[in-house]
Amino acid sequence: MAYNEAVADQVRGVLKRRRGISERKMFGGIAFMLHGNMICGVVKKDIVLRLGEDRAAKALQEPHIRKMDFTGKVIKTMVYLSPQGYQSEDELRSWVGRAFDYVKSLPPK
Repeated sequence: MAYNEAVADQVRGVLKRRRGISERKMFGGIAFMLHGNMICGVVKKDIVLRLGEDRAAKALQEPHIRKMDFTGKVIKTMVYLSPQGYQSEDELRSWVGRAFDYVKSLPPK
């Protein structure tokens, strides 16, 4: 399963000024990490967001968000954001920012 490089570039643009960011192949796509913890990723054209269990549950009430069930089992701390949910740069920055804010609260790996 490949990821869309243009979408990955958009995410890179959002994260480019942040320190401690790295990339890793994951979930058949690419993941963006902060000090070893996954922030978000790209699978095909969807963006995977790590929000934590409570924030992910809340996000599921918003348009263009669905459960992450990559392995057939729901991952309660993550959600998928479909391309319709990040049409504008502001939308993308907002969603990636939510994931970044959650992950920066975690201890480095």
